[in-house]
Amino acid sequence: MDVLLSFGAALLSLRLAGGLARARRYAWAGGLLAFAAAAAAMTWGAAHGWDAAAFRVYYLAGALLSAPLLGVGSLSLAGRRWAGAAGLAYTGFAVGVAVAMPVHGSFDGTHVPPAQDHVDTLARVVAITGSSLGALAVIAVAVLTLRRRPLANALVVAAVAAAAAASALTQTAAAAAAVCFALAAALLYAAVSAR
Repeated sequence: MDVLLSFGAALLSLRLAGGLARARRYAWAGGLLAFAAAAAAMTWGAAHGWDAAAFRVYYLAGALLSAPLLGVGSLSLAGRRWAGAAGLAYTGFAVGVAVAMPVHGSFDGTHVPPAQDHVDTLARVVAITGSSLGALAVIAVAVLTLRRRPLANALVVAAVAAAAAASALTQTAAAAAAVCFALAAALLYAAVSAR
């Protein structure tokens, strides 16, 4: 079940990312591509067992990139021209962190491995800081522009909540986490489509 739900979440996120890219919401599309990559890594781990390579992809896409890219998308939508350059710089930094970080410990089983068992403190601090700032940016922009787009902004906040639930559930219920990733992608797409 974990394999099918994670695979479905990856496909849905990938499909919706294309729609966001066509709507010129590139940072949000990147956030959904990150969801897709994280869900694909979960699919691999659930089907074949986790290894360092799958964990590295999962950590980069899910922990380091998804929320920050959504934050950049919100800031860009709010007219903050510097957000795109900051997002591009952060993405390069996050990729560097993911490539350079030592991944230690043994991987066994098909459950999502806890980051604290395999990644040093620096990479975890970068992920927590980036994700927190990204979520804060999404929520702040949604609140500040609520009168202009109430339905769309409510959907964006719901997408962030679903993504946060997905992150919290990966350690205990991977199938539920995959459903939350897919829900977050669908809600974000609906927010962009809402008038």
